[in-house]
Formats: sequence, structure tokens, C-alpha cells
Amino acid sequence: MSTISVIDPFDVVRDAKMPFLTQALHPEVVQQQFDRLSLWQNTHPIELQAIRVIRYKPGRRCLIEYDVVENQSAITLIGKVRAKGLDRCTYRLLQLLWHNGFDAESGDRISVPEPIGVIPEFQMWLQRKVAGTVATNLLLQPDGIALSQHIAQAAHKLHQANIVPRRSHTMADELRILGDRLLKVVQSYPHLSQRIERLLIACDRLGTTTPELENSGIHRDFYPDQVLVAGDRIYLLDLDLYCLGDPSLDIGNFIAHVTEQSLRTLGNADALIDREEAAIAEFTRLSSTATHVAIQAYKTLTLARHIYISTLFPERQKFTETLLELCEQRSVASHYV
Repeated sequence: MSTISVIDPFDVVRDAKMPFLTQALHPEVVQQQFDRLSLWQNTHPIELQAIRVIRYKPGRRCLIEYDVVENQSAITLIGKVRAKGLDRCTYRLLQLLWHNGFDAESGDRISVPEPIGVIPEFQMWLQRKVAGTVATNLLLQPDGIALSQHIAQAAHKLHQANIVPRRSHTMADELRILGDRLLKVVQSYPHLSQRIERLLIACDRLGTTTPELENSGIHRDFYPDQVLVAGDRIYLLDLDLYCLGDPSLDIGNFIAHVTEQSLRTLGNADALIDREEAAIAEFTRLSSTATHVAIQAYKTLTLARHIYISTLFPERQKFTETLLELCEQRSVASHYV
């Protein structure tokens, strides 16, 4: 096992809250776990080739790639680790989706990555890595409208999966989270306090007057980076926030991220409005309950949350006040709808 490459640019083995990461990066220990997994699932042996830590949030989460050979084919497995314990619920959700129309051969070309197994000793579950490109930049391409329509279809398919979530997310939760985030902005940008306080009042009014629709299982963090495009097929990623909620939230969240991307990368919040409109039109065509009013309300609330997100990245801070102004305009417009 001395030839196995281990790349750990974050030095995660020093994380006191995740001491098991030392074992998750130890080639011999990992190979032993893969042997047990293959034996338990009665699958082809998995031969470890390389280990890479690709994402890390100290004391919280870690993402590890394992290059392996299985049945003479080179593949990569992604191990998802949580400090607070093995996320069996998300792994089980992925299994249920995979076996109920979201596999790699589904006729509608909407899938999830294949779930592979769990390694409790590492507080880890595994999925097969899909080679592809996240939708964020592809939306800028000439076929971005068709891609937006396909993504709306994917959201609707998830909402129709009839997999009962273990938790829920209401408009009250959305407003509470938004209030918490914007108060943090006030602490860092006190000169914006009065404007943000007025915006919060407007957002509360918008949220409480938005019609409540029939709930279903939703992604709850649905935006272009959570959609992987592989040829003509798309894969839904990162379903760990899956919950019972308003389906309009997913589309509103998605188009708000497109607006923010347009503003930040193209200098015009409406530069990709045709992509947004295509997603809305397709989603409302498929859904019997979705309304433009609810979708636009969630778009406004998501854009307001982006005010806070912009403060977290130095390269985005120049857009903080622009986003605030955009949200002010939207909240005023919604008041007169």
C-alpha cells in the first residue's frame, strides 16, 4: 500500500472534532473497509489507488475522493463525512431515489449519483463520482434556456418522488433564517442598518402574505451549482437539506441565484432573465399548484439572503449595496402587486 497517493491540502488529520479522519486517509485501513463493504454487499472487490481531500469545513464536514478499480474499471468514489455523525438519512434518501427513477439510465435524463455504501467507522457514506460540469457556467451558453427547462423538470421530478422527509421547512423558518443573516450584515455594515431594517419589514410582509401551497419533499438548497451536467443528462447533488416544504422555494431559490450570478459576472441582474423565465414557465406548466407569486416571493427572499452571502467573500463585497438596492426595488414592487 506504500504506492497509494494521499493528498491532504487542508491537514484534516489535525481536526480534533473528527479524529477518525486519520483512519479515513490511511490507505491500509481504507482498503480494509472497502474489502468489508464489497463482502457485505456481494459486489466486485474494490482496489484503492489514491486518496484526495477535496473539501473541508473545520470541525464540521469533509469530502474525500477515493480513486479505485472495480471490476477492471477505474472509478472515483466520494466519501461524505460529518463531525456530528454518519448521515444515514441522506444516504437512504439517495438509495430511494436511485431505485425509483433517478438511476443513470432514467428515460428523462434526470438522475442522482449512485449510492455505494456506508463506513460507520469514518462517519462516512459513499457515492460514485459523476464526471460532468455544474450548471452555473453552462447557463451562460447558447443552450442555457433548454438547460433551465431541464433543471425545472428535475426539480418537479424530485417534488413528485413521494419520499417522506424527516423534517420540514416553512415560510416562518425562511424568514427567521433571513432575519438572522441580515442582522449579521448590520453588525458589519452599521451604515446600512436603517435600510436593512426596512427591508426586513418588507420581507416579513411579503412572506406572510404569500399563499401557502401544498407541500412536498423539496431540495431546499436548489441552485445551479447543485446540478451536474453530464452530456444530455443532469444529476441532482447535495440533498442533505431535503425536507417537506413549498416546491416554489426550490425554483425561487434557483432563479435568484441566476440573478445574482448575472449581476456579479455580467454586470446586469437581468442578463439571464430568459433563463429564469424558461425555468418558471416549465415548472408552472408541470406543477398544478405552483404560482408566479410564490416563486417570485422566494426569489426576493433568496436575493435578500445574498446580501449576507456577499459579505463573506472579499471579491463579492462590492456587490453588497447593489444587492440591497435590488431587493429594495423588488420589495416595493411586490407591495403594489
